[in-house]
Amino acid sequence: MTRITVAKGDGIGPEIMDATLAIIKAAGAKIDVDEIEVGEKVYLAGNTAGIAKESWDIIRRNKIFLKAPITTPQGGGYKSLNVTTRKFLGLYANIRPCISLHPFVKTKHPQMNIVIVRENEEDLYAGIEHQQTDEVVQCLKLISRPGCEKIVRYAFEYAKQYGRKKVTCFTKDNIMKQTDGLFHQVFDEIAKDYPTIENEHWIIDIGAAKMADTPEAFDVIVMPNLYGDVLSDVAAQIAGSVGLAGSANIGEECAMFEAIHGSAPRRAGQNMANPSGLLQGAVLMLVHIGQVEVAEKVQNAWLKTIEDGIHTYDIFKEGTSREKVGTKEFADAVISNLGQKPSQLPAVSLSGNAALNLPKYQRKPAQKKELLGVDLFVHWNGSSSDDLADILKKVNTPSVQLSMITNRGIKVFPDGFSETFCTDHWRCRFKHIDEKNISKQDIIQLMQTAVDNDIDVIKTENLYAFEGKPAFSLGQGQ
Repeated sequence: MTRITVAKGDGIGPEIMDATLAIIKAAGAKIDVDEIEVGEKVYLAGNTAGIAKESWDIIRRNKIFLKAPITTPQGGGYKSLNVTTRKFLGLYANIRPCISLHPFVKTKHPQMNIVIVRENEEDLYAGIEHQQTDEVVQCLKLISRPGCEKIVRYAFEYAKQYGRKKVTCFTKDNIMKQTDGLFHQVFDEIAKDYPTIENEHWIIDIGAAKMADTPEAFDVIVMPNLYGDVLSDVAAQIAGSVGLAGSANIGEECAMFEAIHGSAPRRAGQNMANPSGLLQGAVLMLVHIGQVEVAEKVQNAWLKTIEDGIHTYDIFKEGTSREKVGTKEFADAVISNLGQKPSQLPAVSLSGNAALNLPKYQRKPAQKKELLGVDLFVHWNGSSSDDLADILKKVNTPSVQLSMITNRGIKVFPDGFSETFCTDHWRCRFKHIDEKNISKQDIIQLMQTAVDNDIDVIKTENLYAFEGKPAFSLGQGQ
């Protein structure tokens, strides 16, 4: 027996969870369930996290969490429990299979069969944001080497175990050369360890267009967090319906399984909701905990039910579907098909599959790190970069002087264009006049001089080189 934690969630959550548990138990799943309360009721009781400490204790003890969709109340102060859970438990990999069920579920892509592997903990989802001036706010995009290595390694190991032929990486490293550049670099490094698996890289915009138009060109796609969040929903929808897709959130110790859709409160309590998304999450869970035969039995019974035309309202289509049923009736149909296989859709064989067992990340030796300069970010309401440069000359020291000003990343000094629109947020770069290293004492002196001259420095960023290679962006147009 495997003890799991279950949260029935909000909206349609309780109905689809009851249906899912009924199906997997009828198939012979050896599980004991600890149920916890999360979501809207907990939020509205005054807990802004949406989960009690005691519930965390149960999740951490059991390690396996099957969660129905929840509702996060509107308004400030409420944190996404999904994001919190993924980060607290170190669930770094989000796995979303997206497979066409043509001709039984409408899709323009009958050959589609892709798996999106999404990094789950960092990127812009670090949620570190600040308002810095009257006109400018920022969000920090954090990409780490451990985060890249773990998710890329997972994608290749997944492809290896499930007999997939190709892993594709999507980034925007032609623009974000440091952050997305690191993700692409790590992808290329790790791909060399898997010579029998084809690898390729696409820039995210044209890659997304290609996936939406010709998804059969892809197999496994690995992406940073934000891109993966957006494109996994796109992929699920063009495969047939977001309501049919489940996901696994995998960490080194814990795992969470869920549907990818929301709580749909307008459909709650009406016995209408399609439990397929959560059921697909449960199938991934069964594989993860080693109950592969049960997972295979459930998946084939589900496919047989879809093939038989027993459909809930969201995928029902006259001429293709045979019977429109409710949540409970759909579950009953899947249960009645246990032990059977589809005749037209490909039956699944999960024998030999199990949870991936990846090695823990090993930190690399420290690199040689040199301080080459500093960017002072200044709040200034003027419009002429030349005027600002004249003011900033007061900050110069004999050896460390202003070399560039940008506004929203675009170089406006020296040799700026009068046509460039500028906000009140200016990046002012100071470097050694002889391109030598500077010291942190130099930065302190620059800051003190700025304070003495009433220059509003709102943040600083040190400019480093690692192993002799500058590790910071140039100004656009520089």
